[in-house]
Amino acid sequence: MTAIGPPKIHTRCTIVGGGPAGMMAGYLLARAGVEVVVLEKHRDFLRDFRGDTLHPSTLEVMHELGLLEDLLRQPHRKIERIHANFGAREITLSDFTHLPTHCRFIALMPQWDFLNFIAERAKRLPNFDLRLEAEVTDLRWADERVVGVVARTPEGELRVRSRLVLGADGRGSTVRERGQLEVIDLGAPIDVLWFRLSRRQSDPPQSFGFIGTGQFMVLLDRGDYWQCAYVIRKGSFPETQAGGLAGFRAEVARCTPFLHDRVGELTEWPRVKLLTVRVDRLRTWARDGLLCIGDSAHAMSPIGGVGINLAIQDAVAAARMLARKLRDDTFTTVDLLAVQERRELPTRLTQRLQIFLHERFLEPIFEATEPVDPPWLLRLIERIPRLRRIPARMIGLGFRPEHVTDWPNGFAADQ
Repeated sequence: MTAIGPPKIHTRCTIVGGGPAGMMAGYLLARAGVEVVVLEKHRDFLRDFRGDTLHPSTLEVMHELGLLEDLLRQPHRKIERIHANFGAREITLSDFTHLPTHCRFIALMPQWDFLNFIAERAKRLPNFDLRLEAEVTDLRWADERVVGVVARTPEGELRVRSRLVLGADGRGSTVRERGQLEVIDLGAPIDVLWFRLSRRQSDPPQSFGFIGTGQFMVLLDRGDYWQCAYVIRKGSFPETQAGGLAGFRAEVARCTPFLHDRVGELTEWPRVKLLTVRVDRLRTWARDGLLCIGDSAHAMSPIGGVGINLAIQDAVAAARMLARKLRDDTFTTVDLLAVQERRELPTRLTQRLQIFLHERFLEPIFEATEPVDPPWLLRLIERIPRLRRIPARMIGLGFRPEHVTDWPNGFAADQ
């Protein structure tokens, strides 16, 4: 009798993780004629701990792909300016209406809607295969080269063999751990408490920052509720819990007074989720047969909401630089490292800016024992509106926006 082993798949590229980096890379590579399998460990994309901001750089890529009009039919809200509230005083921090892009705004869209949209488009391509509930547990090796992955599925173990494994499985990446890639921890002095409170039509419009005495909170408008991100010092959640749920509700109400009559919706601690913030990056993003992108290569702080957009820019660069060589089976480790070379500088600059904001903006807020006045730089931006274009460009476009219009020989030729 012939023994039957675990099921096997052979493909050109295996992408681990169905987040923004993984789904966008999968779609672009498949559209360029590369056979792709995307493995996502969850059964769907419906999770709260995801960035909801599609910045103008991402929306520009969608325009270049011819997908923008359909994407914007999905439920979303337009954010043309970012504000911060210092008590009763509101400061406009950035103005996206002057950016040289088709969309001069941030689209606030639940990430699961964005990922479902990309998945639906990708599934139309004959060489795209999305496998849900497929959790990658290990890499496969041959002579020091990564040649595939092993995944756990409801049907049992799945073995995938491929020329390239693209790690896009987030900040807790199994791929980078199994690939023995060195992580540089840059430190993050904050964590975030994540919870929901109901939203009313009479509420103030979307605002990304509420600053109280020793407090900072961000609200994301999700239609009938606010997704709340209450920023705390790193590791201080046990201390917050020790103060009691009633004490925490009072702190939230003090930071955002218009929510005072809704904090009672936090009836138990399980409604408050801890999001541990990390800022790190890989020293080397690749080795033979393996490349990491997005949070797998560089975990970002939630400051500025830029993580999803950096991940998508990584995916665009990786697909643009590797598609033809993957299709022709001519890529080398040097080609993988070239992706890192292109994307590392904008990653470093963004992380450096985030750390600067942690130290110069958040730390003084945490240490404050009386109401905080806006820092001098924000007061200057308030007095000179043209200066709002600078943070708008850094947040909206980043330090190196990627495009599909500069695809080798034109993207259409690679479809």
